[in-house]
Amino acid sequence: MKSVTAIDNADRVTFRHLSRLTDDRGILEHAKGRHPRFSFGYCTDDNARLAVASLHDGGRSFGSEILGRIALNFIHDAVDESGMVRNRLSFQRVWVDSPSTDDCWGRALWAFGTAARLGFNDHIRIEAQRAFDHACLHRGSALRAMCYAALGAAEVARIDPHHHDAAFLLHDAAEEVCDLVRSDRAWPWPEDRLTYHNALIPEALLAAGEGTGSVDYIETGLDLLEWLVRRETHNGRLSVTPVGGRGPSDPQPAFDQQPIEVAGIANACARAWHLTNDNHWLDSLALATAWFRGHNDAGLAMVDNQSHGGFDGLGSGGVNLNQGAESTIAMISTLQHEQLLQAAH
Repeated sequence: MKSVTAIDNADRVTFRHLSRLTDDRGILEHAKGRHPRFSFGYCTDDNARLAVASLHDGGRSFGSEILGRIALNFIHDAVDESGMVRNRLSFQRVWVDSPSTDDCWGRALWAFGTAARLGFNDHIRIEAQRAFDHACLHRGSALRAMCYAALGAAEVARIDPHHHDAAFLLHDAAEEVCDLVRSDRAWPWPEDRLTYHNALIPEALLAAGEGTGSVDYIETGLDLLEWLVRRETHNGRLSVTPVGGRGPSDPQPAFDQQPIEVAGIANACARAWHLTNDNHWLDSLALATAWFRGHNDAGLAMVDNQSHGGFDGLGSGGVNLNQGAESTIAMISTLQHEQLLQAAH
């Protein structure tokens, strides 16, 4: 395994490994090493992530546009007549769960909103807007579902600041978070423990603030993100929440660490910089990109330079060599921000 000092330019952003995991139906969720595990099938969650990463790439990387189109088709199929969303599809192309407003609903809205603004052509943008309008009348069944949906609503608000349903969704998501934020300065977090994709929560507040013009949402989001980054930093490097979560008195470092936590911090810090133009957020963003390149608690790179996949987890003495969809997309979405870092310097 390469250490941080041995990393070269081979781990640049490419969609090569994602192409290996994707067929004509969508991206497969899991991998054994570099190879897709067909028996686990597909999920809307990962196809939404793939769609967003591909749209942000804008077709610059080989294969990214076709992957984005496949992923968007999958998500469209996942939405039922009521606007709720199914998540899991078997490899035999059979939906194995019921429509819901769980996280998959929020991620679908995130992808639709992103495609409505950044779609590869007019048809994709129009159809994504219709799908967003259809599904956004629901409300998420959990906090993170609402936060994902808020990211999509913020994209729609950028296209049309007077889009009432997007504004209402942004308001409802932000108020749900704000109602849970604690007055305890030592632990203001809206949950008893840090759990999964934590930086999504302050990022949703920032998106809601930008989309509705609420300074209060932005300030609360910046405060929460500042607290989270401090909490997730140890000895000058990111040391993110492990799979078992992290409470107020839990020690650092702890394992296994997942790439999605780092990607969440990168996305939130990039949004914070765009809102504030404060280079402090670029410093935190740089910690996130460095984590994948080996500046982490184990000193190991989280990118496979041969496959261009991202490893599933960081342990105290090694990496999880499986290269599933979530971890690879998390790596790509983080390293996409390096263009911002290079431009700022």
